Amino acid sequence: MKNVLYLSYDGMTDPLGQSQVLPYLIGLSKKGFRFTLISFEKSDRYSQEKGKIEILCIEHNILWKPLVYTKNPPVLSTLLDIRRMRKLAFELHREKQFQLVHCRSYISAMVGLKLKQEKGVRMLFDMRGFWADERVEGKIWNLKNPLFKFIYSYFKKMERRYFEESDAIVSLTEIGKKEILSWNLKGVTHEKIQVIPCCVDLNLFDPKKTDSGSLEIKKSEYHLNGKYIVGYVGSIGTWYQLREMLLAFRHITHLKPNAVFLFITRESPSTIQTEARELGIDSDSLRVVSVQHQKVPGYISLFDCSIFFIRPSFSKKASSPTKQGEIMAMGIPLICNAGVGDTDQIVQRYNAGLVLKDTTETSLSSFSLDFPGFNKEKTMAGANEYFGLEKGVAGYFSVYDRFIG
Repeated sequence: MKNVLYLSYDGMTDPLGQSQVLPYLIGLSKKGFRFTLISFEKSDRYSQEKGKIEILCIEHNILWKPLVYTKNPPVLSTLLDIRRMRKLAFELHREKQFQLVHCRSYISAMVGLKLKQEKGVRMLFDMRGFWADERVEGKIWNLKNPLFKFIYSYFKKMERRYFEESDAIVSLTEIGKKEILSWNLKGVTHEKIQVIPCCVDLNLFDPKKTDSGSLEIKKSEYHLNGKYIVGYVGSIGTWYQLREMLLAFRHITHLKPNAVFLFITRESPSTIQTEARELGIDSDSLRVVSVQHQKVPGYISLFDCSIFFIRPSFSKKASSPTKQGEIMAMGIPLICNAGVGDTDQIVQRYNAGLVLKDTTETSLSSFSLDFPGFNKEKTMAGANEYFGLEKGVAGYFSVYDRFIG
């Protein structure tokens, strides 16, 4: 039996778990791997989505062991969560004798490294980004606070150990891999690092499955008939530049007076409306809709173009926005900014839209909506070639197979 322990501090009832964890595990389960999955669930989402995730796991022979995520008190609650994860992981190992522990990001890697050191379990460090630097650059950890300075220094030391002591590393981006290799860490070779971006379930994000009748219903429901629809998908805040996206939209309204900005997000509409009001954008031109992950493709189909801007920084070298593959898969032209992971190179390679060199007010008020060179078929083919879930599963399989094939 090929037993794998998958550790995630993200929840499976979160949209991220449903798009960026479970589809891979389901694909790998079909290739003969048996997963035990430990995740941390937020109570409100857990109560809403629990049944659906349980059924999915049972159908694909995944043993799901959810734990309750605790947020308060800060730092201490995380330490207690790590302790609970470690206790459960070691208990399960006694029963299952795992051959591989797959650690999603840095918190999980603390437990995975212990399993490797004490029980000889092979370790895959699925880094997901330069996490400690993300916390600082995202202004979550203030290094002027001695406690956060200590935590940052601790995780930067652990980061080095995760890279050197793991058996394999997954980076979301080529530029992230290049950065890690430049550090000349012991035993960290080109072969040790596999690049697998945030992939997309192309069976779900398939424009051919969009029903024209349901599109018309949505257009009528949200008063979108005859409108030029600019779209955004996903969370807002920390990295995603809401103000800059609204400034770009304000420019679009000069080019397309009938433009409407449709947000598909679980964020509070008031957050968006307040920012828009300060920029002189009429709230009548905004729509904010919250839908389940399975329904997102139907709403992307409404877009004439889609915007996302991410604040560039060191940590964003390792970032792969999930929304990019989803939007490209639906054949919608993108407007994004340069300097974030491999995003701009992918847009340019597949003629998928427009890359702004920065998000200054000058750049945001001078772009055209002509999308020179945009090619819908090439964009969709690019999503398949670069972001296709099957390719992602094959990438993970190649790592798994090396150790427990």
